[in-house]
Amino acid sequence: MTSPGTPDRSALDAQLLEAVSDGIPSALSDLGSLVRIPGVAWPAFEQSHLERSAEAVADLARGTGVFDDVRVLRAAIDDSEELGQPAVLATRAARGGKPTILLYAHHDVQPQGDEALWETPPFEPTVRDGRLYGRGAADDKAGIMSHIAAIRAVAETLGDDLDLGIAMFIEGEEEYGSRSFARFLSDNADALRADAIVVADSGNWDQVTPGLTVSLRGNARFTLKVRTLDHASHSGMFGGAVPDAMMAAVTLLATLWDADGAVAVEGLAVRDAETPEYFEETLRDEAGLLPGTSPVGRDSILSRIWNKPSVTITGIDATSVAAASNTLLPEVSVVISARVAPGQRAQEAYDALEAHLRARAPFGAELTFSDVDLGDGFLVDTAGWAVGLTREAMADGYGASPVDLGVGGSIPFIADLVREFPGAQILVTGVEDPHSRAHSPNESLHLETFRNAVRTEALLLARMNAKTTA
Repeated sequence: MTSPGTPDRSALDAQLLEAVSDGIPSALSDLGSLVRIPGVAWPAFEQSHLERSAEAVADLARGTGVFDDVRVLRAAIDDSEELGQPAVLATRAARGGKPTILLYAHHDVQPQGDEALWETPPFEPTVRDGRLYGRGAADDKAGIMSHIAAIRAVAETLGDDLDLGIAMFIEGEEEYGSRSFARFLSDNADALRADAIVVADSGNWDQVTPGLTVSLRGNARFTLKVRTLDHASHSGMFGGAVPDAMMAAVTLLATLWDADGAVAVEGLAVRDAETPEYFEETLRDEAGLLPGTSPVGRDSILSRIWNKPSVTITGIDATSVAAASNTLLPEVSVVISARVAPGQRAQEAYDALEAHLRARAPFGAELTFSDVDLGDGFLVDTAGWAVGLTREAMADGYGASPVDLGVGGSIPFIADLVREFPGAQILVTGVEDPHSRAHSPNESLHLETFRNAVRTEALLLARMNAKTTA
């Protein structure tokens, strides 16, 4: 491998970055075309859009000219006959003893939510103030296009000297729980096996500073039904003597947090790790805290987000405001979404939550737990050569030293990657910045961050191409 700073490498970097710059307009045009496809994996949404989306990604992969094989595939969900959503698998064999890299992203998106909250139509890509707005513009169709744009630039620059093995796996149901992910890995293990895996589904420290994600919280999500009556009753006739389900549910759920808003569930672990300096003013700006609303929890803000558990009520089934009547509700269902500190198993955290709730059910309320979805967190081994190459590429691609990030969100399928490919180095990167608003109305991509992310990945691919696996 050519030593850093030599004329050969400097000249190659210059050519490569020029190719990236020349290709950004086409990459953004292709990204806009992908954003226009409303591919949501939930069964309630039109599923043909996901098929269109997968085919569009496959066409982009074929168009790079570097892959030996490009296919749209589905895998079974667990051991059932039900198939998951369409994914794209593109492969290119390594030559001359070079390593292989696996590039991951996903083409499905979150539902748009209330369109009235969007300033522009969610599936019509719109550029304003240096950002591209649209559902999936950041999460994660920009991840797809960072792969495609980087491959295009590397292929143009290296030509026949491109010997790096490349596999690209673009999933179609990440936002719906990656239900067929594990089976897809086992069905296609030989095609996906790699020395390093880039998961382009995370974020950066800010708009100008890259981030390498080194820890992720796990998740434990479930539905809790609280039942106190076998039928609805008149609230005037029986209220004050009969506990309704809403009263029981509110009383029970309040026990999940203490007076500071910190999680108060025995058995949920906390990771002891240092965090960078981060101020409340930044939190307010990035999260959209109202002026009179205070943060919750204790200790440093990033420790609360990266290293401690959280519990959020993300959904509730009860009588709507419009349909409200003077009635004691017999049952209420809520969705509880917990984030689990890195290092604790999600099953252990779920067991602690269930035990906590069962022990505190007020008034003898009947509790039912269902739809349990668990995913373990992740801690990166930062000692590998691929991590060093990635940090170096980030510094050169962004012009700023990268920050090692913890992420409060979860990417549960990484545990599947580690289990299936224990020898691979996992590199969690991304194109989002703190103002991307992934999963929210007015999701957007910062265009300069996207350009720098493509520069980084192109440099990483070229430098891996100069390395041998020995």
